Amino acid sequence: MPGIDESLLEAMRLPGARGASLVDWISGLALGAVGEAPGGDPEATAAETAELARHIAESGSLAPAGEAPPEQEPPVEDMIVTTADSYHLLRFVSTPFDSTVFLHLWLDRNDGNLALARIRLAEMADRLVLG
Repeated sequence: MPGIDESLLEAMRLPGARGASLVDWISGLALGAVGEAPGGDPEATAAETAELARHIAESGSLAPAGEAPPEQEPPVEDMIVTTADSYHLLRFVSTPFDSTVFLHLWLDRNDGNLALARIRLAEMADRLVLG
């Protein structure tokens, strides 16, 4: 099973990948990062995306219909943010303990394949071994 570095390098092999990171949404720290970062600062990007992820993860309104929000997992699997020239895909990583991390993949909009990236990032999150 791959660890953080291997998973991020695998993400960078996706068509159009510009950067990838694993971020803790509680602390806002990047646990690992490869490639470029929007704005050029991977730590600032991690902190800013963590704010968005924390809001989503703690939102009870996004829980599956008719269910209470899960105790250990965010109510969503992933989130896609589009800009004029890129896609940002945030994939929450489920772990046996209190999961507070997500994978952030930054894709070029012209060269990236969002559907493929979403599938592969889900597979990477399922295989990821933290520690």
